[in-house]
Formats: sequence, C-alpha cells, structure tokens
Amino acid sequence: MKYEKIDKQLFIHNRKQFVKHLEKKSLAIFNSNDIYSTSADSTLPFVQHRDIFHLSGIDQEESILVIFPDAFNESHREILFLKETSETIKIWEGEKYTKETAFETSGIKNVFWLDQFERVLAQLMMEAENVYLNTNMHTRANTEMETREDRFVKWCKNQYPLHTYKQAAPIMHKIRSVKHSIELDLMQKACDITEKGFRRLLSFVKPGVHEFNIEAELMHEFLNNRSKGFSYTPIVASGFNACVLHYIENNQECKSGDVILLDFGAEYANYCSDLSRSIPVSGKFTDRQKAVYQSVLHVKKEATKLLVPGINLHDYHKEVGLLMQDELVKLKLIDKTDIKNQNSSWPAYKKYFMHGTSHFIGLDTHDLGLWHEPIQENMVFTVEPGIYIPNENLGIRLEDDVVVQKSGEPFNLMRNIPIEVEEIEELMNS
Repeated sequence: MKYEKIDKQLFIHNRKQFVKHLEKKSLAIFNSNDIYSTSADSTLPFVQHRDIFHLSGIDQEESILVIFPDAFNESHREILFLKETSETIKIWEGEKYTKETAFETSGIKNVFWLDQFERVLAQLMMEAENVYLNTNMHTRANTEMETREDRFVKWCKNQYPLHTYKQAAPIMHKIRSVKHSIELDLMQKACDITEKGFRRLLSFVKPGVHEFNIEAELMHEFLNNRSKGFSYTPIVASGFNACVLHYIENNQECKSGDVILLDFGAEYANYCSDLSRSIPVSGKFTDRQKAVYQSVLHVKKEATKLLVPGINLHDYHKEVGLLMQDELVKLKLIDKTDIKNQNSSWPAYKKYFMHGTSHFIGLDTHDLGLWHEPIQENMVFTVEPGIYIPNENLGIRLEDDVVVQKSGEPFNLMRNIPIEVEEIEELMNS
C-alpha cells in the first residue's frame, strides 16, 4: 500500500459500532474482493471490499473477517482468516500480512490461515443461531457480476440451511455514514492531494492542450503524494462536453473561449474525495460564463448552509431546487410561465440542473448511507449544483466535500481549493 499506516483504533471502534446492531447469538462474515481477470494472465489492480476494510483495515485479497460477540471462546469473537504467506509468495508477489502485521493493522488477535476457515466456521455455527451475510445493497449498484461475497452467500446457505440469515448491509449503511475523527483526517488528506492537483492545472491549462493532457497532470500529482490515483473515472469536459454529465472520454482539444468542467478526486488509503471546478481555457471568463458561474456558486454556498443535523435529504434537495429556480430566472433560462406550467415531478429548473445536489462520500465516492433518515453530525456530503446550457456550449458545476457539524455550517474539507472567479483567473494568468 502506498498510504501510511492507519491507527488500528479506528477499526476497533468500527467493529464495536457494528456489534451494537447485532441480535443475540449472531455471527457476521465479511469477504474481501476478488482480483478480477481481464484476459490472458492479466488482472485489474486489486481494490479491497470497503466493508471488510472498514471493519478491519485489511487491504489484501482472499481475506475473511468473522465477528461473533457471543462466542463462548473469547478468542472466537473476532477472527481474521488470511492467505498464508511464504518465502515463495514473498519473492513472486511481495509482502503479505503475517499474523503479527495483521494484528498491528486491525487490532484482531486471533488470526488463522484461510485453509482453516471451514473447520473453524463449523465450530462457530454450532453456537450461532443467526448469520449476518453481506451483499451490495447500494441503490446505484450494478450487481450483474458475481463477486466473491456472492459466491460465499450461496455456499454458506447451502452448507448451513437451517440457520436464520440476516442482512449486514443495512448496518453498514448506518455505521459507515457517520465518520470517526481518524476517517475525517484521511478524507482531509485525500482532499489536500486533490488541491495540489487542481493548483497544478491552473498554470498548465491553455488553448491547444487536450483533455487527456490535463488528466495526466492530475495523475502525476496524485501518485507523487501517496495516492493510488483517482477516486473515480475523472471528467475533463471542455466546451459542449461539459453538458454530458458523465463524459469520460477526455480526448478533445481545449479551445479558446471554452470552459472546462473538471470533476475528479484523489483517493487516499481507500478514502475518496470528489471535486468539481469549472475554469476558462483562455484564463478569463466571458461575462455570460461569469454570470452562470456566479449563479452556481451562490446555490452551492446556500445549499451548504442547509446541511445541518436533523434535515431530511429529500426536503434538502427540494429546497436546493427552489434556490436554483431563482437563479435560472435571473439568467433568463426559465420564466414565471415555465414555473407555473411545470410538472411537479420534473420541475422547470430540471431542464438545466437535472441531477442531485449532494451524496454521501467516504470509502466510496457514492458512499453508503440511509437516505430516509435525518442526517447526523460527522456525516460527509458533496455539495455539487450545476447549470448546463447545451446551445451555449456551456456547463458549470462546482463541488466541495463537507462535514456536517453539531451546530452551524458544515466544515469544508476543500476550503483551501480556489473557487472564486477572481482567484481562478488570477492564478491562471500569474
């Protein structure tokens, strides 16, 4: 791993939070992700399953975590099963966890090699009545591909059909959405790396550069700061491309007079950042571009103030929609007649601002969280309004990541990243 060692107290805390939600005589099982094949003997880089990482800090393939707080044997209440390392593996694949380093990482004392899993599980199942298994229940999830976790769910239910099975996912949605102070520090680190990337671009962008040149500059800065790279596929969208919400080709030339919509973020220690900025290719906005930009910035600032404990996200998004509606009227993109005749399920402002304003962020860019419950202190959200005007070849989106506070406005993890028009123009022309 490129990142520096994380304090194991984070993972000890996270397991304690998880256990609070288990029924009596229950065990829970979490699996790592697979290493995914591409073709021949090639594979994609390993990306750990966020749930087992959240609960253990273990960042390695072929790993299993078992949590059984009511186990008779105290050493069976938390168990890690890991791929056994050897001198041969060390030579061919590099360092893997030893039992000692696994404890140093996770705080879990009882570590077995993976070939012991079925035998140990059989003992535990004699005591357990309920089994919590994990599945991907994210509302945006594409679950067509079978995962290691999916295969395990089938195997376990077939092997032990008379146990009562329960879902671990709702618990993970609840506990992962509220961040520990160590997690907030890691997310701040990811945002700080993102800032370095963005500042690098301000002196680099000019007419004639290509979108992929900009992407390459960001990756250079990220890798030099202990990041694996992007939290998600970056959007570098100049001119009309900025009106395509998930444009990722990043293959066009950036031309004088256009605005580039940038949507990217560095990861650090598996934690994500998510930034959007819109900058002029020539280093200066036109009056119209500036007017649209200032409207988006106004909505972003006002929307941020609304993210306080107790608010429901559904109501929050409705309030932000009304803020955007007022700005679009000022820009003469919609008028009072459009508002009067609008469809309540698709308001007039949606023609120019068709996506949501905020989502949970953490170990995933679109992180786990319960959308039907009021937000709480130390939840982290993006704030990302935008206005997209295809017939003007103009799309503006501005986005920061903010931490909900007990009182007052959220704390902006991206507070030092330039966003005001004057600062961006000054830095681009200095």
